[in-house]
Amino acid sequence: MADHEDPPGAGWARLLAAARRRLERTGGALDGEIGLTAPDESERRAVIGITGRYRPETARRLSVPLRDMDAYLRRRYGTGLAQTLARLDGPLRDRPAERAAEDARRAAVLDSAYASRLAADAWFTRWLDRIAADGTLTRLLRRTGPPLLTAAVRVLERLPEDPSRIVALPVLAEQATGDTKSLTSGGPLEHLVLRALAERTDAGIAGGAPGEVPRDRVGRRVLWESAGVVADDLASQVLVLGVGAVGDAPVSRWLREAAEAGIPFRLTLHQLASAPSPVIPAARTVFVCENPAVLRTAAAELQGTGAALVCTEGVPSAACHRLLGDAARAGVRLRWRADFDWSGLRITAAALARHGAEPWRMAEADYTAALGHGESTPLAGPSAPSPWDTGLARALAGSGRAVMEERLLPLLLADLDGA
Repeated sequence: MADHEDPPGAGWARLLAAARRRLERTGGALDGEIGLTAPDESERRAVIGITGRYRPETARRLSVPLRDMDAYLRRRYGTGLAQTLARLDGPLRDRPAERAAEDARRAAVLDSAYASRLAADAWFTRWLDRIAADGTLTRLLRRTGPPLLTAAVRVLERLPEDPSRIVALPVLAEQATGDTKSLTSGGPLEHLVLRALAERTDAGIAGGAPGEVPRDRVGRRVLWESAGVVADDLASQVLVLGVGAVGDAPVSRWLREAAEAGIPFRLTLHQLASAPSPVIPAARTVFVCENPAVLRTAAAELQGTGAALVCTEGVPSAACHRLLGDAARAGVRLRWRADFDWSGLRITAAALARHGAEPWRMAEADYTAALGHGESTPLAGPSAPSPWDTGLARALAGSGRAVMEERLLPLLLADLDGA
């Protein structure tokens, strides 16, 4: 009986599998050797037959030079190792060549993206650098090829230059990709675009770290709206109290009637955008708070006699920005506040920069006074500056505690009542 097994035999299975892995990894080079750990009797006999050298039954690892395998197969069957592997399990992959081709495709798609007019913006190049460095681009090329990144760049190029000019998400998707559903929430294209917007926007406002896409729907909505894109102009709303409006448009009449009755009122972005002219508050000063509890309490206690009040309900919506942006351009004074936490500082700083608003009881003295009137929760998330009062951010960092604006209710109601 021969002291070796034919290639299809059990003694060859692991040898051929190891040889395939090695040849695919090295581009078919016959240099080096393969090894078998804990070989069984059939494998030991196969190795002896290939190498012509005795291996004891006690051997725990057997090594076989690839050239010996190739020479043995040529003598025995007339085909070398590579041809034998191809005949048994299909052609060998040339992984070095595949990697080189993949690197070339990645370089080509990046070159195309860097040719965009947006490449002059630091956020755009940071986005491309990140997705290239963390493997995202490689995974995209393997799954979908270049089109997904190309589509993302087209979407970014078609964002409104002025974020106050709102575009509907399906309209943007159709304009950029020809498919109204291509930016469906949770889809790969949406996630890729939002990663870019997270680089462009202060992501902390949206509840995430720089370059990170928030997981919650509110955070994702904020990122879109920061670029002037809304998924649903009926869902984007702003809560107001005592905000009468000038003009005879239906929205203006509704606001006046609600203000006269002291009733909180919700405006949608659709209503604001559909009005024949900008909806401008009649009041010369509009106060802005973050939490609905403040507006609700003002409605109950002031009963329609207080100043105009707008509630952002956290991060301002596109509807909120539309109403207050039009008001600011018409000369209305905006007095803005939010919670004393890092997110509140970001919201306030963004409002002051975007709308020329003034801080409303958002000074270091307001914070330290409120801090001493009760227990406070620990601050969470990345820190933020307070450019209108640099001592405020330092005070927050020093105490490590947040103060919600409800603690200031008596002072806020007095301001609203006396305005």
